[in-house]
Amino acid sequence: MKLFSVFIISILLLQAFAEASLVISNAKHSLTSVDESRDEVALHKKSHPRKINCSYACSRRCRKASRKNVCSRACKTCCKRCHCVPPGTYGNKNMCPCYASLKTHGHKPKCP
Repeated sequence: MKLFSVFIISILLLQAFAEASLVISNAKHSLTSVDESRDEVALHKKSHPRKINCSYACSRRCRKASRKNVCSRACKTCCKRCHCVPPGTYGNKNMCPCYASLKTHGHKPKCP
């Protein structure tokens, strides 16, 4: 009888350790994930968008524009909403999907 009870207790302990290790490994894979650009760290946690200097980013984006003030004003509006500005002076909008998706009332792209 003692041997049987020791056997049952050992099986229960092994099951508890197996479940604990499974929970720990799932937590490592599902709670946090670092993407390649390291912009977002957590998947399930509320993450605040990183602060960027919109004035600097938009002046860099609009430096070759023919109408710098118009470009800069539109860019800063988009930057404040999306918290990102694509690199370069033209194109590369795939780097910032929010920036690319904003439209004017006439359904034209808002962001330069």
